[in-house]
Amino acid sequence: MARVYEPGLRLRSLVIFRNLLEDPVIAALQDLFDEHGDIPARVRRYAKFAAALYEHGDNLSDYILSAVLCDENPVMAALALNRPISPCFEEAFRQELGLLEQISQIASEDMKDLVGYKGFLPSYEITGYDFRKCYGDRLVEISRYGYGIFVRHRMFLFENHQLIPVLNPDPITLNCLPGYEQQRRQVLDNTVALLEGRPAANVLLYGDSGTGKSSTVKAVVNELFDRGLRLIELKKSQIVEIPALLDRLSVNPLHFILFIDDLSFSRDDDSYATLKAVLEGSVSSKTGNVAIYATSNRRHLVKESFADRDGDDLHYNDTIAELTSLSDRFGLTITFEKPDKEKYIGIVGQLADLHEISMPREELFARAEAFALHRSGRSPRVAKQFIESLLANGETN
Repeated sequence: MARVYEPGLRLRSLVIFRNLLEDPVIAALQDLFDEHGDIPARVRRYAKFAAALYEHGDNLSDYILSAVLCDENPVMAALALNRPISPCFEEAFRQELGLLEQISQIASEDMKDLVGYKGFLPSYEITGYDFRKCYGDRLVEISRYGYGIFVRHRMFLFENHQLIPVLNPDPITLNCLPGYEQQRRQVLDNTVALLEGRPAANVLLYGDSGTGKSSTVKAVVNELFDRGLRLIELKKSQIVEIPALLDRLSVNPLHFILFIDDLSFSRDDDSYATLKAVLEGSVSSKTGNVAIYATSNRRHLVKESFADRDGDDLHYNDTIAELTSLSDRFGLTITFEKPDKEKYIGIVGQLADLHEISMPREELFARAEAFALHRSGRSPRVAKQFIESLLANGETN
């Protein structure tokens, strides 16, 4: 029991990896290491620990190593940026990493001996890992994996000044988006440039609704996630928070797209000036690992009325130019126009092939046209909805 209890006591002294004490499995382990209480109490603690572990698998070593590699802590943040750490940090880091490796190697039989119960308790597996080597290997690939919440998640929302992972992100891929290949190639090439440290533009995807602007951005993120790309979706009301968010992301080894969907402004919208400053590259907003991608149905992002044109501003030409020039601040504007009949039919055909629909093409295309007439007209979204309706009704041939 002593060989189990001693590392359990040391677990309470974590400093560098102290966040791990909030992890449900490690917190349950910490309670289990407490030798106080009768056998029924210790059985309950073991069951709580095993249940928490089983939610993620049956290997304790795998779980603890993953938690260690994903932990966001001062040492990981410094090493990721190739910054030196103090001798005190180095010693604490080395000791704690060794402790966590030791705990990850405690066999289930030894843990059951700690409980002291002679009945059945579920077992778990362990695997021998060199935590220090694994940590070093992760640092070599830090620009791909990142650390903290960025290891396991690729898309995020920004709420109450916090990044919230999207647990079930849109799985769309570029292969599932036929048509507009040239536009998507522009988005992809620009994003690859961002990842490779080459000059990359902020991007405005402009065009009719249903043409796949937002889907293109998400598909590119899914395509390049394993190269270190992450997406943070912002609401228009959160634009004023972009400068602070850029400061936070600028020291992260990953690359980010700040994504604003369906962007437009009224004339007196305060966030307009903030976005303009960010796009122009103000001192507080320059960072090489972040690009802003926005979609809009409007070529000119600021809503303009006839009153604006007939107003009493002595320099109204300058005023109108100011209102309509925000889109020019994006380095790259990509247009998604509503498809004509030929392009629409081509998209329907490619989607039918993708889903192995063997219906005669003449019938397929005639029905696709009729479907579009009863919707909002031809668009990739309507083509997708038409194919989904066939699949739902079992009409594949």
